[in-house]
Amino acid sequence: MTKVVSNRKYKRVLWLVMLGSSILSYVNVVAQIAPLATQYYQNQYVGNPAFAGMSENLIINLDYRNQWRSIPGSPVSQAVTADYRIKEKVGVGLNLYNDKAGLIRRTRLMGSYAYHLPLNGEKRSINFGLSLGVMSERLDEESIVADPNDIMPGRYNKRRAYLDGDFGIAYINDKFSIQGALPNLKKFLKKDISNSADGSTYFVAVSYQISNSTDLLTLEPKLCIRGARGFNNLWDIGTSIKLPNNLISLEGMYHSSKSTTLGFELNIENRAYFHGFYTNQLAVMREDTGGSFEIGFKIPLNIIKDVPANRGY
Repeated sequence: MTKVVSNRKYKRVLWLVMLGSSILSYVNVVAQIAPLATQYYQNQYVGNPAFAGMSENLIINLDYRNQWRSIPGSPVSQAVTADYRIKEKVGVGLNLYNDKAGLIRRTRLMGSYAYHLPLNGEKRSINFGLSLGVMSERLDEESIVADPNDIMPGRYNKRRAYLDGDFGIAYINDKFSIQGALPNLKKFLKKDISNSADGSTYFVAVSYQISNSTDLLTLEPKLCIRGARGFNNLWDIGTSIKLPNNLISLEGMYHSSKSTTLGFELNIENRAYFHGFYTNQLAVMREDTGGSFEIGFKIPLNIIKDVPANRGY
């Protein structure tokens, strides 16, 4: 009789673990198909390696995002990027991304190479980028409330980090830009159902700058289309508004997930740029989730005078 009760208890615990894992996986995937808001305008390199080295300065970006704070185990993400043009047509970059959603912690480190090819003048170029690096996933064993003798978390964490990469291309002139990227090349080239990495499959965006005769105000509407594994294609539409001397810019994006992102970037004497964003709840998360908050800094180093501002940044 004791053995039967023990088996039932074991099955009940196993069922709860499986249910919890499914919920966390769903929250994790939904979180990951929402890119960092800085990807749209402030730091396009974080989503497309073709933008590495767009500026002749060393550009360092730091970002922190907290999603759906009212939900236990809500996703928290950090991103650090650095990119630099080492030669006239060659840019390099480093992209470190870390996030935690529930019990799953994911770390991704990518090195990037970009080639910038001018087309009939300095204001037109086609740009190619490739990132290669490693992806590691771990369970936070200290946060697991279960049998301490359970060997499954240990087995999960014994998995090796694997090789991954991104590919991107972008055409840019003084007004118009169009770009496309294939993130997570490992999943694009080979399906791996045992891996819970993010569900993004592709990213395409087109934008156009509109300035008045005195250049006191600049608008840049943008349309983005994103692929998501297991979801219908997503789209985002919005604009950036830059005020005189680029002292401050305002951004707004509406997403097909029926959420909205609003944000700003403040120019601090051309030595640093501070930005902040708020995204309201997704349509699939109807309860009060607390929204998503994102803050970050962009720091240009080794500033070169009399270099025209590049639209990649």
